[in-house]
Amino acid sequence: MANEVIGVIGGSGLYEMEGMTGVTQVTVDTPFGRPSDEYVIGTLDGVQMVFLPRHGKGHRFTPSEVNYRANIYGMKKLGVTRIISVSAVGSLREEIVPGHIVVPDQFIDRTRGFRKDTFFGNGIVGHVQFADPVCGELSEILYRSAGEVGATVHKGGCYICMEGPAFSTRAESHMYRSFGASIIGMTNLTEAKLAREAEICYGVIALSTDYDCWHESHDDVSVEAIIEIIKNNVATAKKIIRKAVAQVAAGRGCACGEALKYAVISDTSVIPVETRENLDLILGKYL
Repeated sequence: MANEVIGVIGGSGLYEMEGMTGVTQVTVDTPFGRPSDEYVIGTLDGVQMVFLPRHGKGHRFTPSEVNYRANIYGMKKLGVTRIISVSAVGSLREEIVPGHIVVPDQFIDRTRGFRKDTFFGNGIVGHVQFADPVCGELSEILYRSAGEVGATVHKGGCYICMEGPAFSTRAESHMYRSFGASIIGMTNLTEAKLAREAEICYGVIALSTDYDCWHESHDDVSVEAIIEIIKNNVATAKKIIRKAVAQVAAGRGCACGEALKYAVISDTSVIPVETRENLDLILGKYL
């Protein structure tokens, strides 16, 4: 049974977690603005949980508008050490059928710089290792848990993170397939970068909803079709989360908890006071 706090970030269709007890809603202030919504705190089968709907209740924020820094900072402030991120994705591979689950292990960035994806800047420079962008330990638990609840799950694969909110052109979709990518979405890479900087383990439950627009024998992606599949996928994701949180061991055997140990390049004597204060929660032990 886990002694640490598990965070869940819900994507399209996942706006709440049934089964949580002792539930309270908390507004968290951050130096980076307001998170997407209130955090829901409680326990799930005895495990401490923090839940946040990525796009806000009612799905109010586009992928570019989500305040990722505030969301991850808030998780850190609430004591979260591991984040399970759930998101809807398009499939770029024939074998990843709509309705299947993918636990990706790589990313390619196709965002355009509109979103803030680092806590560094404003007088402090740092570079974290990001060759393996998700936590292998947590991802293995998610993969195993998906199989245990009867989901068809694919282990590993590359997630293309595009800007959105429009879906891909047909030419782009074929190009991404030529990269060897498995799935395409609009959010998880940004979260993964910030979680790494915050020294929080991060793993993804990607819910395949469609074949993007590359598949000639399937209709082009429509919101209506996606929503129908999302409803079914979200129910499966909740089962996976419940199974996974019970398997997370107290204490981490991965390197995520020391990701910042050698990351800061700046001379600490020249870091502005305000920047130090804003990042004390994340970087204080190294400064």
